[in-house]
Amino acid sequence: MSDAAPAGGLFSTSARAATAGCVMEQRGETDMSIAVVVGASGGVGRALVAALAAGGAYETVFALSRAGTSHPDPVRCLPVDVTDEASVAAVAGRVGEAGPVGLVIVASGILHGPGIAPEKALRTLDPAAMATVFSVNALGPALVAKHVLPLMPRKERSVFAALSARVGSIGDNRLGGWYAYRASKAALNQILRTLAIETARTHPGLIVAGLHPGTVQTALSRPFRPDPGPGLFTPEESATHLLRVLDGLQAGDSGRVFAWDGEPIPP
Repeated sequence: MSDAAPAGGLFSTSARAATAGCVMEQRGETDMSIAVVVGASGGVGRALVAALAAGGAYETVFALSRAGTSHPDPVRCLPVDVTDEASVAAVAGRVGEAGPVGLVIVASGILHGPGIAPEKALRTLDPAAMATVFSVNALGPALVAKHVLPLMPRKERSVFAALSARVGSIGDNRLGGWYAYRASKAALNQILRTLAIETARTHPGLIVAGLHPGTVQTALSRPFRPDPGPGLFTPEESATHLLRVLDGLQAGDSGRVFAWDGEPIPP
């Protein structure tokens, strides 16, 4: 499951305190690209930021979130509201000042929160809650793609990925329930597929992918999993798996969704 954000005040731009504890990257002599992680204050997002920073492949790693994060050099933290296009556009402008973007991972997402819970039956579906879930899980990544894509190289290899979920697969839906979350992740998968078709023409070096991180020890999955239990990952383990999957993707994989072990998930 992807990492969650509380429902109240989702990704509010008033969270300017998100820059606390972050450092400005000093540009060195190397000419490496930029990595961006959206939803960097959650469990998986935070682990992805730490792994990318430690790996040294990117000159700067941007950690974008509505809440405060603290990471060592070369991480830069900026606030963003993924449901507010003006906020996304503004932060994209600041990222673009640092150089070309080689990797984007959208790790923001919501499953439950105040007034929001996975539906066990259709009678419990709440339109306002469903709209909020769609706004974060589907519209948010679409807005990020809209404003970050111009910062990515057109021909060189680059990756745009977003955390999806196995429950977003229509073909793999055997249990039912979870209407809003399932549908929002299915919508995300369609957005990623459509983006891959468009960028095959405009950015032939770009790979677009959805990622299922497995069941991870985060606030998103806590009410719905045993703790501890078999098949349960720490955020650090999940981040390691996901980055390994991204490293192995080829151009022909663009537009597909992959599980943490690299296996494709059916649409």
